[in-house]
Amino acid sequence: MPVFRVSLRSEVLGQGIDINVLGPDKINKKTAVMYLLHGRSDDCNAWLNSTRLTSYAEKYNFLIVMPEVRLSYYADEYMGQKYWTYLTEELTEKVENWFNVNPKAKRFVAGLSMGGYGAFKWALNYPDYFAGAASLSGAMDVLDLWSRDVMRDDEFKRVFQSKRQFSKSENNLMYLVKNQKYNEGYFLQMCGTEDFLIEDNRRFNKLAEKQIKHYDYVEQAGDHNWDYWDMTIQIVLEKFNDLVVGK
Repeated sequence: MPVFRVSLRSEVLGQGIDINVLGPDKINKKTAVMYLLHGRSDDCNAWLNSTRLTSYAEKYNFLIVMPEVRLSYYADEYMGQKYWTYLTEELTEKVENWFNVNPKAKRFVAGLSMGGYGAFKWALNYPDYFAGAASLSGAMDVLDLWSRDVMRDDEFKRVFQSKRQFSKSENNLMYLVKNQKYNEGYFLQMCGTEDFLIEDNRRFNKLAEKQIKHYDYVEQAGDHNWDYWDMTIQIVLEKFNDLVVGK
């Protein structure tokens, strides 16, 4: 399965940035798009370097787009770049035009850790855009994480400005899911029971099961590592493919 390593010029960011795109030999009108997001300490190469994604994806008709957003938490940073705008407004248009994606194709988003947060943030803010979203070991309650881990204070202030600014913004998953019903799109949330983010995931789950119509929450043995994500990305691909073919 070919991998396209692309360096593009972003007008939003005012600089060059890399993406990886994994796809079938031929894109056709039934090819679905999946945006696959990296974690806090990773980049656009992480999924390719640390899992057998290329092998797993061979049996599916997905165009898998792996963007680079550095340590932005998929946000328009308070002191930095507008990665959220780049991702949601610029990148999607560029990639889907380049690869001649059918405008009616189904779209999905998934990610791990920071990328799991980013995947649900994207889908919760644009509920009509995605047929499915998956969070693997996601940072689902950033405000609580911010409060209990003082080492992240500078990092989160650079991105979100302050806890007050963050709390009722498009960046706060807990706020979004608490204050809106979601009847469109499928949401899959997975987390290992040994993961340091397990309680954050459980708190989000308690809200989401009341607010999201098509939603699955899965806990199983696993930690915050690539062994877990290599296993769960296979489940995500299968679930998303079921949505494509109508199972």
